[in-house]
Amino acid sequence: MLYHSYEELIKNNLEWAEEKLQQNPAYFEQLATGQKPPFLFIGCSDSRMPLNSFTKTEPGELFIHRNVANQVSLTDMNLLAVLEYAVEALGVQHIVVCGHYRCGGVEAAYRGTATGVVESWVNPIRELYLQNRQELDALPSDEERLNKLAQYNVLAQVKNICNTSVMQRAYQKGNYPKVHGWVLDIHKGHIIDLPLPVQDWKELGCVPDSF
Repeated sequence: MLYHSYEELIKNNLEWAEEKLQQNPAYFEQLATGQKPPFLFIGCSDSRMPLNSFTKTEPGELFIHRNVANQVSLTDMNLLAVLEYAVEALGVQHIVVCGHYRCGGVEAAYRGTATGVVESWVNPIRELYLQNRQELDALPSDEERLNKLAQYNVLAQVKNICNTSVMQRAYQKGNYPKVHGWVLDIHKGHIIDLPLPVQDWKELGCVPDSF
């Protein structure tokens, strides 16, 4: 894999800006007027997860929050501030939690090898593995177990989004964004749109009947 030097990053930026101006002389003036992105994207910090590239989106289309293993912690003030701003100020129409296969955070949680702060951070994924251990261990390979755990992790984080006070306020107003769970298959570059257990969540009271 080819890596750029620091100097190349600056050079590439100038070339990119010039290309944009050639395509549209008013591009940056229009970009500077403000943002109204339709999507909030919550993803993993992994360097292989540039969703702008995978979705062919431009600056201004995705409002983005990323952390190790795409966690939605109900005590994470950073994430909650992003979510509140996205829903209540920007009025995003969709919230996407996106995980991926070959996720280091998921694998560390599965193997129990994480240490320090990361160990605490990925502990919810470790608990997911232990809760579903019989089913996961029945799968024939580590790769399949890790892939399934990555999917479980995404679904758990989407459920956490639905349980936030931000979303509960939006439900009461009857105007709330749609939520989605994605997994990126690193091997193929394809996004897998996971089916959500909406009926189960309705029965638990996590989401309204209109969800």
